[in-house]
Amino acid sequence: MFNEASLLITGGTGTFGRQLVRTILSRYQPRRVIVFSRDELKQSEMQRDFPQRCMRYFIGDVRDEGRLHQALQGVDYVVHAAALKQVPTAEYNPSEFVKTNILGAQHIIAATIANQVKKVIDLSSDKAVNPTSFYGATKLVSDKLFVAANKSIEGQVTQFSVVRYGNMAASRGSVVPLFRRLLAEGCTRLPVTHLEMTRFWLTPAEGVEAILEAFSHMRGGEIFIPKVPSCRIVQLAEAFLPGREPEIIGLRPGEKLHEAMWSEDEAHLVLEFPGYYLLRPPAALVADSVYAVNSQGESGRAVPAGFVYNSAANPQFLSVPELRRMLEESH
Repeated sequence: MFNEASLLITGGTGTFGRQLVRTILSRYQPRRVIVFSRDELKQSEMQRDFPQRCMRYFIGDVRDEGRLHQALQGVDYVVHAAALKQVPTAEYNPSEFVKTNILGAQHIIAATIANQVKKVIDLSSDKAVNPTSFYGATKLVSDKLFVAANKSIEGQVTQFSVVRYGNMAASRGSVVPLFRRLLAEGCTRLPVTHLEMTRFWLTPAEGVEAILEAFSHMRGGEIFIPKVPSCRIVQLAEAFLPGREPEIIGLRPGEKLHEAMWSEDEAHLVLEFPGYYLLRPPAALVADSVYAVNSQGESGRAVPAGFVYNSAANPQFLSVPELRRMLEESH
């Protein structure tokens, strides 16, 4: 798909963006890979790590629709990973999250349609489901904008889909780099907000595979949800600091104990495939049968009424040794 094609990644200097660039360059011969972000320092560092001739680096912000139009000329595929993501920060700076996560999504949609981009994948979060945080609320709106965008203009060629998953190990701002920093500073007890807290957990490489799989299967309007294991945060602390009780600090503003990938009321829209779930759009933009079989000929199976993919009820949990191996791989 990406041979001789042009791919643009918003927020491309982050953990996910770097892994995606590394994977694309190792498997394909793209015409261009464009990293679009507002962080000039990280872009300069990335240019040293990825000096290939096909690489392009654009300083820009998704808040600036004009700059997006410039960057998207001749682009075939887009991965939209740019977002403000810190849950507590959103509670105190809500208007800034609206500008990036919601208005930025609208700008991506308008600019990709205008430039006749073929396919756009938006990176979402489990916090968009039944949101209790302002960040989650902005991601819910963003998801709905991308789903609805598939019929924005009569005759448009651009398809939009969403990939939704949970915590990515070692991503910037997550608990993993926080724990590493605290240990480097001599901390003897790691802070955990609640003993029962669980999260969906995956590596950057697994996140990239989910995106590539979605590009190959997408019809437009669906939300892809990869099947990934869960993690108990107290066990994550144990993986870092064996034999030490964590310091329980209480839930932060907007924080949940557990996460889910869709609401109970959306279960009738969900199809289960071997490696992922697919959430069809609520008012089908195309016939439901289009989503029932993927590009590999695999058939989706409807999930039971009211079934929710929940991080606490997940049949697959990572053990402490598995968490240690994952942390080593993602470091």
